[in-house]
Amino acid sequence: VRNLKLEHEQEKNKILSEALETLATEHHELEQSLVKGSPPLSIISEEQFYDAVSDSESEKSLSGFETTAYSLEDSMDSKDTITSSMSEEKVCGSGESLSNGIKKHRTSLPSPMFSRNDFSIWSILRKCIGMELSKITMPVIFNEPLSFLQRLTEYMEHTYLIHKASSLSSTTERMQCVAAFAVSAVASQWERTGKPFNPLLGETYELIRDDLGFRLLSEQVSHHPPISAFYAEGLNNDFVFHGSIYPKLKFWGKSVEAEPKGTMTLELLEHNEAYTWINPTCCVHNIIVGKLWIEQYGNVEITNHKTGEKCVLSFKPCGLFGKELHKVEGYIQDKSKKKLCALYGKWTECLYSVDPATFEAYKKNDKKNTEEKKSSKQVGNTEEPDEMPLPDSESVYVIPGSILLWKITPRPPNSAQMYNFTSFAMALNELDKEMENVIPKTDCRLRPDIRAMENGEIDLASEEKKRLEEKQRTARKNRSKSEEDWKTRWFHQGPNPYTGTQDWLYSGNYWDRNYFNLPDIY
Repeated sequence: VRNLKLEHEQEKNKILSEALETLATEHHELEQSLVKGSPPLSIISEEQFYDAVSDSESEKSLSGFETTAYSLEDSMDSKDTITSSMSEEKVCGSGESLSNGIKKHRTSLPSPMFSRNDFSIWSILRKCIGMELSKITMPVIFNEPLSFLQRLTEYMEHTYLIHKASSLSSTTERMQCVAAFAVSAVASQWERTGKPFNPLLGETYELIRDDLGFRLLSEQVSHHPPISAFYAEGLNNDFVFHGSIYPKLKFWGKSVEAEPKGTMTLELLEHNEAYTWINPTCCVHNIIVGKLWIEQYGNVEITNHKTGEKCVLSFKPCGLFGKELHKVEGYIQDKSKKKLCALYGKWTECLYSVDPATFEAYKKNDKKNTEEKKSSKQVGNTEEPDEMPLPDSESVYVIPGSILLWKITPRPPNSAQMYNFTSFAMALNELDKEMENVIPKTDCRLRPDIRAMENGEIDLASEEKKRLEEKQRTARKNRSKSEEDWKTRWFHQGPNPYTGTQDWLYSGNYWDRNYFNLPDIY
């Protein structure tokens, strides 16, 4: 009866939210149509420019938060642990070199972040209930000094898992590593509540990490809707990882939800295998009042298109008592849907694999204990909690016989003062003279508004942001007058070779360094 009542209340809440969205949108359209020269919302011209509240991640957009590293009871032998020394980041001052020739990376930003205590997101968003957030301009104080192109590059922080997958002979073990990579790719979002800068049309970003064995290129291929395409490859030609991301965001009163659009494709070249998946939904809570907190939820289905094996992962919503907060669990199954192994952990912390029978026995016992606890508790309020629910335990219980697939790298000590950046994120916008002479003029390291914010010049960052918006608006109007279509430089539209869905595919030749006729976007 209690569960039926809860489901009924949740359904009512959903219906009310949908009704509120419809009313807010219709009211705004009517209001705009009464203003001379202002068309209804549904036919707003693309000449109008808005800075999108983007994440991806994917993502993603308002997403991105500090990953909390908890202590783990590691009861396995070291031979049972799939790890790699490549996961250890070597970071120090910008531009220096190690004795082995691999570049050191900076461990801090030039200036700490500004306090947002005197600013209210609600004062902006209260007028926009039910609207898509790509139509809302946000003050620069709510940004972090990275472009969304740089934010999505954080997928690559745990590239060692891809290298590990390539080295394994078992298809199931390879899928375990790919699943761990897919989970780790969203881990950097924890407590990263700053919004990355929306990329300008034609903006690019490149990153070469010799120590991690990859290079990556990304380009903003569309502005309405905002679409970011990326292509990464192993320096030893062992993998290719590519995709295009269109984060669909909605404001639901007390929270912002980012639904990921776009397929992730990972190719393990030595095995002639391709894996595809779509990232989970991200939700930022307490937009109106209280401490912002984030959860990821939804099912992620990873498909091996060569063998037919699938890994179906469930990113759990936190629930009323926070018991499921951050939890991820699922199974790897063959093409006949036979369960080959179980996976469990937290996207903020770690991922383990274990025999399915052992996992199901544990779940059955855990469910029994949970029901006993619930029967002794009074059912609480079904509304969204004001504060982030605390999970029953601070770390993942390690089921005997489990194998550790991935464990988060702790954040640096100064992370809280540096927008909750990871060590990997701290180095994404560093720029030295040698690099400046090589990268194209569209690289977002050269964006003056992001650079000003990184240097602590908030007023200059705001002025430059407005200038770039106006410049992009003018460029769009000029193209419209001349009936000239925007042409992407490094990516083109086409069907994903494995899913058949529409995608943005790498056109090649970026690394030849012939950067002619590039747009003047800054």
